Amino acid sequence: MTAIPVTANIMQNAKDTTATVTASTAPILECRMVRKLFPTRDSVITAVEPISFTMEPTELVSIVGPSGCGKSTLLHIVGGLTQPTSGEVLIDGRPVSEPGADRGMVFQAYTLFPWLSVRQNVMFGPKIRKVKKSEREATADHFLDAVGLHGFKDHYPKQLSGGMRQRVAIARALANNPRILLMDEPFGALDAQTRAIMQELVLDIRKRERTTMLFITHDIDEAVFLSDRVFVMTARPGKLKAEIPVPFGMDRNDALRVAPEFLAIRKQVYELLHAEGKAVVDAEIKSLEH
Repeated sequence: MTAIPVTANIMQNAKDTTATVTASTAPILECRMVRKLFPTRDSVITAVEPISFTMEPTELVSIVGPSGCGKSTLLHIVGGLTQPTSGEVLIDGRPVSEPGADRGMVFQAYTLFPWLSVRQNVMFGPKIRKVKKSEREATADHFLDAVGLHGFKDHYPKQLSGGMRQRVAIARALANNPRILLMDEPFGALDAQTRAIMQELVLDIRKRERTTMLFITHDIDEAVFLSDRVFVMTARPGKLKAEIPVPFGMDRNDALRVAPEFLAIRKQVYELLHAEGKAVVDAEIKSLEH
């Protein structure tokens, strides 16, 4: 098997942090010089330096970076849960100012309503949007089939395993027909085997539903296995250090994980991330010395 050449676009300043994909369609997501500051009693913490990038329809982009670098903050800004200090986020050219049905969100925690059945959880969003009952039932059944849980539609969250609960959370997010699915460490609490199964589920859903996804993870293998592009963020204050293309298309399977070209990309991401992790540790040691 011939290794595919891999290049990283190392970004030195705000102008260089625009990641683009050549496509004839308009981007679904645009982040324009997004910056986030958090004021404290004595100072201001810069969580995210100006970041700009776009995402095209059906893309899956993963963001990796050291703990505390602002990955989740950036995702929450895209989701409308947090407002940027400066810059803007656009979905289909429209500025984001609050949460909306055009952005589905899946978190690491199982944010299901325990008093609702699996099917009722998935129907919740369409019900709020006043979709007809027959239509929301059909939508729920469709996505429960997609995540392999149709036989559990009358169960309650407490009766499900962690992986099954996260499948329900994904089905619930997709039931709103979002333009983009935002996933914040969705499989971080799962065991390795269940995590691998969930990764394959994400690939299957993406291929069948043509879903666009922005994915936050600490797992390098997960990022490379799932993504069309991997963004590596620096230590705080977070900015985009590199954009790494992953040229494997949508037809992937578990055998890819040991392919030479996969391992080459994984090594590249690891080396970039390791350097940032070391910077975090060195800064913490230096602060203790003072």
